[in-house]
Amino acid sequence: MKTAWMETIRAGNNVGWKKNMRAKIYRPARTAMQSGKAKTRHWLLEFEQSAPREVEPLMGWTSSSDTRQQLRMSFDSKEEALAYAEKNGIEAQVFSEPKRRRRVVSYSDNFRFDRRGMWTH
Repeated sequence: MKTAWMETIRAGNNVGWKKNMRAKIYRPARTAMQSGKAKTRHWLLEFEQSAPREVEPLMGWTSSSDTRQQLRMSFDSKEEALAYAEKNGIEAQVFSEPKRRRRVVSYSDNFRFDRRGMWTH
């Protein structure tokens, strides 16, 4: 028994559940506890929230009927993420990489007399 829903899924038509899919593509920043670049080499595709979150009155749990928020896809390059979004009819917004600011400091600055921070030794 075939239904109209099954036919639209097989045909790949951009209707129904796939109609208003929006996502953001970005490269994640380092966490505060991370000094390396291990988890920042790939690009992420995350779907935007399409339904508001609701607080369940009895237990106070937060819930949502939008299951796309739970998805986080990783790609090796920005081009791969854009190709995936275009192939599946997903409207994607690309966020550029943040510039890395390096502060040049010498080792002797740790022992300066007019140091502003707390002494650690």
